[in-house]
Amino acid sequence: MSSPSWSERLFGGFRKTSERLTANLDVVGTARLDEATLDDVEDALILSDLGPSAARRIRERLRDKRFGLEISQRELQEAVAEEIAAILRPVAKPLEVTAFPRPQVVLVIGVNGSGKTTTIAKLAHLFQEDDYEVMLAAGDTFRAAAIRQLATWADRIGVPLVRGPEGGDPASIVFDAVKSATDKGTDALIVDTAGRLQNKRELMDELAKIRKVLGRLNPEAPHDVVLVLDATNGQNALNQIDVFKEVAGVTGLVMTKLDGTARGGVLVAAAEQYGLPIHAIGVGEKIDDLRPFDPDLVARVIAGVA
Repeated sequence: MSSPSWSERLFGGFRKTSERLTANLDVVGTARLDEATLDDVEDALILSDLGPSAARRIRERLRDKRFGLEISQRELQEAVAEEIAAILRPVAKPLEVTAFPRPQVVLVIGVNGSGKTTTIAKLAHLFQEDDYEVMLAAGDTFRAAAIRQLATWADRIGVPLVRGPEGGDPASIVFDAVKSATDKGTDALIVDTAGRLQNKRELMDELAKIRKVLGRLNPEAPHDVVLVLDATNGQNALNQIDVFKEVAGVTGLVMTKLDGTARGGVLVAAAEQYGLPIHAIGVGEKIDDLRPFDPDLVARVIAGVA
């Protein structure tokens, strides 16, 4: 049996969102697109985790284009898919290695349990597929399990890992990693960071120290600050964007754990509310289950017309 295609895996990952949106839009049936029907559409979008702002925008776009016309549920889903894609297209931006001098330094941040460490390995694998040399740095020194997990992944995909003792100074590890990557001409250095939000000030100070060290070695670094979000958190993921934007200067997002039970509509809410680049999305635990973000395919999957 052949492995499922990426679109099939994506459909599985967004299944709950797609089924919920389709069921919620089912109340419309074939109807004239009047204010009452638009109210139903807006409610359906909010109930499907797309958020009030995106729902309102889609409602107004449908009103501008189709008001007073008869529309079937299939036509409505197609129209909704196009409006979702219009929200997602501007933020679809793969991570690219453009730094000169090398390396491109990518800080990866996110709360513990978001899939951050696994995502780092998958991002490294994406870079490898483009023939880039990659190095990892275990900057989350407060969890021995995180260091071990990253070491396991580094061995598995065949990339060097710079690590230190549990409880060690993350900035010194990052210093060693950047120096090593620079000396070797490594294309990309991906740095794991602590995910503790219990004390925002402590985390902010730690990240500021890492940035200071990076700046001494490479004034352009970090080139990317990527926040990993767990899609199963739904609207709570938006709160994490708020916090990490404040403490870390997030430059882009990766959404993980789109595993069929997730509330993937939050991807649309994040795009509408923050406009941050979405680099990639993950639908499973395998190394190739993270791919660059395809806004048109995701929009059609969410609307149930893929």
